Amino acid sequence: MQYSKRVKKNRGDGRVSHPRKGCNMELYHMADVLPLLGIPEPPYGRTSFYVNCPCCDTDPRKKHMNINLQKDVFRCPRCGASGGIFDLYSLHTGTPREKVREILVEKLGNPETRPKRRQEAPIVHECPLTDVDTRHVTYMALLSKLTLAPDHLENLLARGLTEAEISRLGYKTTPIVGSGAIARQMQGDGLYLAGVPGFYRNESGAWTFVHEQRGILIPVRNVHGQIQGLQIRRDQVSRRKFRWVSSAEKPDGCRAEGWTHLAGVPTARIILTEGPMKADVIHTLTGDTVLAVPGVNALTQLEKALEVLRAQGVEEIKTAFDMDMATNEHVQNGYHSLTEMLAQMGFHYGTYLWDPQYKGLDDYIWQGCLHRHRPE
Repeated sequence: MQYSKRVKKNRGDGRVSHPRKGCNMELYHMADVLPLLGIPEPPYGRTSFYVNCPCCDTDPRKKHMNINLQKDVFRCPRCGASGGIFDLYSLHTGTPREKVREILVEKLGNPETRPKRRQEAPIVHECPLTDVDTRHVTYMALLSKLTLAPDHLENLLARGLTEAEISRLGYKTTPIVGSGAIARQMQGDGLYLAGVPGFYRNESGAWTFVHEQRGILIPVRNVHGQIQGLQIRRDQVSRRKFRWVSSAEKPDGCRAEGWTHLAGVPTARIILTEGPMKADVIHTLTGDTVLAVPGVNALTQLEKALEVLRAQGVEEIKTAFDMDMATNEHVQNGYHSLTEMLAQMGFHYGTYLWDPQYKGLDDYIWQGCLHRHRPE
């Protein structure tokens, strides 16, 4: 919660009040500061991209921090660092934030005399997110037109899901070809595609669905069982295996949000874990109700979901995040913020611990207790 407030506070970071005229004057944009920090700008036309996080990415190949040029903000979902232009400069250089403006004026020039900024790349128009009722109907229709590949079925069965559960949950294989034809069929059926993450208009202006790397599509459902969005578990990748299906930065596309996922019906006590597939597996193996977040630092959507669940009688939260939390300080920091939020909302809470040789609770139950093999 702390970081989301900070972004709002610093969203105008880079605008100052003129001391003589008393009016707001544009000072700097994120694109002005990136060259000073050695951060490359994104490909022409893109306004949002990922870079190495100076707080938590020790490997230069890792890129967890998102920079949004249109909003002049940044955020790392891994460690929670976020803010505006001055914050980014301070993080990268170690300069106290209150000194950043003075340094930028020295390096980039006074806002009244510095050269006019180069013409920016055209911004692609995106559609605002449509309501969950519409998204649910559209996604249900999309999934009904897709199939689940045999290797993906075997993978899910080897995780502990049953064929009946796999069918009920709606897991499918990503469409590799024919996305335009599927979109045309859906339009012909009167379905609404604008504002549904994953759908956008191609170069000819026709609606289509994003061409994703092959993988398993995972419906992410709210507390009422409606599909809010889709995640994809990508085949044959070692990092960022799970991604949101999004059509951000595409014509009439729409970006996904960090939605929560509920497996099971609300009960007085629920388990809180990371990842919708993990939640589905734990629920199938134990019968317990499981709420999943996309990451331990993703608290905005979680608070909204917990408010609804509290009204439905949920009183106690048992957290069950992967056991690497014990050695990952960034996950630990996110966990502390999470427990503070649970306490403020009036929930009783505790933590499940298990043999650390098993990363997740689903792994521990399936392999440690049931002695079954799980695929990579």
